[in-house]
Amino acid sequence: MSRSFLPARLAACLLMLAMFLTIVSPADAAVPDRKAWVLWNQTSASIVPFGTWPTTTTVTPLGIGRYQVKFPGQGAPNGVVHVTAVNNTPHWCQAETWGQSGADEIAIIRCYRVGGALDVSSFSAFFVRASGGPSSGPYGYVDSAATGALISQFNSTGAANTSTPGGVGQWLVRFPGLVTGGPLDGSLQATAVNPQQGARCKVGSWASTGGGQDVKVLCFNAAGALLNTRFTLTYQYKVSLYGAAIPPKYFGYFLNQPPAGPPTTNFNSVLGLSANTILAAGTGLSMVTFPKIGFTQNTVQVTAYGANPNFCGLNTFWTNTTGPDLIVRDVNCFTNSGAAVNTGFTVSANSIL
Repeated sequence: MSRSFLPARLAACLLMLAMFLTIVSPADAAVPDRKAWVLWNQTSASIVPFGTWPTTTTVTPLGIGRYQVKFPGQGAPNGVVHVTAVNNTPHWCQAETWGQSGADEIAIIRCYRVGGALDVSSFSAFFVRASGGPSSGPYGYVDSAATGALISQFNSTGAANTSTPGGVGQWLVRFPGLVTGGPLDGSLQATAVNPQQGARCKVGSWASTGGGQDVKVLCFNAAGALLNTRFTLTYQYKVSLYGAAIPPKYFGYFLNQPPAGPPTTNFNSVLGLSANTILAAGTGLSMVTFPKIGFTQNTVQVTAYGANPNFCGLNTFWTNTTGPDLIVRDVNCFTNSGAAVNTGFTVSANSIL
């Protein structure tokens, strides 16, 4: 065999090996087709790099309280958006619309102050689109019209999710097949979608049953009255908010009912169940620590939990310490009139790593 043939044969073998590794790589096998998030600092009118992925994501103000987010290279039809206000005064943020623009994903975010007027605010926004592939655990989402018709959906078992109206501003969302053992497992995030008025959505209650996850979603207008509106809802159980587990290695979630929910609603991908902690930091303020998962770039989302029109957000940006711990200081919660209140919420922290 000639010496000139050996390098060529070796190169061919290496190419075949690389192709094989590419085909079976965890990144390709993960649930999401696209994922992206951004942390916007209203004070400096700039993105916060540790809370933004892709790092070239941009935010363009479109007037008071409206923002265009461009996630480069993450364009895909359908999917869901979640958004959380980051403000030390009572504000909330919601999605107006989102969609693919060439290779990019464009989302429009609206932020409001108590009373229902558009207002400037920092925020944390998140996008994911999934269409199939292996899943590391029970995961699903819906984008539901006010009528209950599903604009888009995903269920890691391949089953069909449903959204059934149950009166003004109330829906029963079912994720069949996402069976976890019960009676309450995992975490949820909900976001109102409305281009015309202030709207807030939350998890009223949920049950982990023998058939899957049954979730009651409640939505309210700025006056605190139940409202029919479009909304998004995502369920995760021992996977990230974008549906993958390894990678990423670093994610966690926590339910404050209050007090803390059952151990199966407190998960840390490094340390397991009940590892995350919560500490009261004043009326309506809760410091949540996620040990060992503070790797950037990461995102945090918060959703209020319970049967009232209370709402929750982030008091300021989370921090990533040398622990490496991710510290949310703090989740802040308010009544419809803007008074600080101790109330239920879910919080989800997720890294790109």
